Order: sequence, then C-alpha cells, then structure tokens
Amino acid sequence: MSISDAKVDVVKDLKSEDAKWVKIQKVFYKDPNGKARDWEFASRQTRVEGSELDGVGILAILEKPTGPEVLLQRQFRPPVNGVVIEFPAGLLDKNETAEQCAERELLEETGYIGKAFSSSPIAFCDPGFCNTNLKLVQVSIDLNDPRNVNPKQQLEDGEFIENFTVPLKEFPEKLEALVSAGYILDARVQNIAAGIIVARKYSL
Repeated sequence: MSISDAKVDVVKDLKSEDAKWVKIQKVFYKDPNGKARDWEFASRQTRVEGSELDGVGILAILEKPTGPEVLLQRQFRPPVNGVVIEFPAGLLDKNETAEQCAERELLEETGYIGKAFSSSPIAFCDPGFCNTNLKLVQVSIDLNDPRNVNPKQQLEDGEFIENFTVPLKEFPEKLEALVSAGYILDARVQNIAAGIIVARKYSL
C-alpha cells in the first residue's frame, strides 16, 4: 500500500451549516471610491478564540555534516486529488505560541525534536479566497541529539504522511524533479525555492 494509491471517489456540494472545519461567507464593503460591493470567501471554524493566528508551517532544517537538508512531506490532499509536497504544518492549540505549535507538530508528524529559531510575520495563504493564515516557523533539528536518531511519527487516525529530506543547496532543482515525477507543490514550498533562486541570482 502506497500513499499514491489514495484517490477521490466523489465530490459533492456542501452547505456551510453542514461543514465542520470551514464556512462560506459574504462580506459587504465599500471600495476606495465609496461604491458598495460584496465578496464571497471561505473561513476556518478552528481558530483558537482570542487568537489572530490559525496555525504554522514549519521550515525544518536537519543539520548534517554534508550540509543542511530541508525536511519535506508527501501527503495526499483530497481537494487537489493528488500527492502534495509540503512542509510539516499544523493548527494552533489554546494557550500555545507559534513556536510551541511548530515544535509540537514537528514531533507529532515526523518524530523529530527541533528548536524554533525564527518566525515570519502572519501571512495569509490566499487572501482573495479565504482568511486562513499562518506563521512560517524555522526550526533546526540537531542530529547529534540521541532522541533524533530513530524518529517515530505520532500520527492521528486518518493521517498518512511520508517524510523525506532534500539538500538545501539543491532545493529548487529537487522540487522541479518532483513535479516532473507527478507530484503537486504546496505554494509555501515553491516560494522558498523561488527565494533561493533570487538569492543565487543576486549573490545574496
């Protein structure tokens, strides 16, 4: 059995009142000229009360003697009916910081114990369509830590995640090879690759 064996069987329309995780809303607003307009959008129903943050993406770096490697995941995503290459990620728990969330989700999804060392500002994933947001948290994984010698995932029922790494210096090229092999890229992963390409071009 392989993660690539998963497939969508049926797609049905769903009313907001029947959904557990998201809802469809309409916002009424005035444009810069004062004209009344409206806009349809999707929103999460899972954001912790009192928080302005939904969750985190995790840019996890394994510190290897041969050079840093980026931890990636293969995961079947029903909305796109395919296996997506993405960063570990997860939703914020109550009374949890973005950094704590990243370290917890990293352990659960990959088995690795890491240390958060930087976080992005809050970023919105697709603001023309939904209000979902996240912080991209950078985490280092010390492979000299004996707890990271044989990492074991702590997945929930229904989670099927395959972890793998690629060298940071070859990141854009490895993503291109994965696309050629039929995988789908999460935008956050591709954005990091684009940043590396720009940094190379301008010798940053």
